[in-house]
Amino acid sequence: MSNPSVAELFARNREWAAAMERDRPGFFRSLMAQQRPAFMWIGCSDSRVPANQITGLEPGEIFVHRNIANVVIPTDLNCISTIQFAVDQLKVRDLMVVGHHGCGGVLAALEDRRVGLADNWLQHVKNVRDRHANLLDGVAPEFRHDALCELNVIEQVINVAHTTVIRDAWSREQKVTLHGWVYALSDGLLRDLRISIDGIDQIEPAMRHAVEQVTSRERA
Repeated sequence: MSNPSVAELFARNREWAAAMERDRPGFFRSLMAQQRPAFMWIGCSDSRVPANQITGLEPGEIFVHRNIANVVIPTDLNCISTIQFAVDQLKVRDLMVVGHHGCGGVLAALEDRRVGLADNWLQHVKNVRDRHANLLDGVAPEFRHDALCELNVIEQVINVAHTTVIRDAWSREQKVTLHGWVYALSDGLLRDLRISIDGIDQIEPAMRHAVEQVTSRERA
């Protein structure tokens, strides 16, 4: 894998922009005219997990928020404000929390390994680990990291469902469905974790079902 200099990034940008305009004249003018994505993606900051490329979507078709280990907590105004803008202003209809197997943040939480200031952020993933300790103990060691990645996604979907933004949207009967997915670095495929929620009454049963699916699939 190449390791270009900063200057080369500008050169590559010019090449890309020129190619886009040559192949699709007017592409950038049309992009300026509107932003109407139907989807929001809350994912990990990992550089190997680019939302647009993975889903095959164009710029402007998916609204993205990323942080270490795709965590959603009510005190993170950056994340919650992004969700609010997506739901209230852009009217996205589907919001996906997407984790990935091989997540370094989740591994650090699983192994209780210190990484620095981010330890404070990863405490939220450790909380997920501790809540599901009995289930994780029943998973073969070689699958435990992947299992926690998936359990973390499920927990974060539930956290999104409990935000005032989503509850307010549902209360006014706005159509917003939450999903939990995981991306496999090994083959480039997304996997549906079987948690889709479009109303408050679905939160608890959807979580129980999704957790059962994870542990039954990964159990030794």
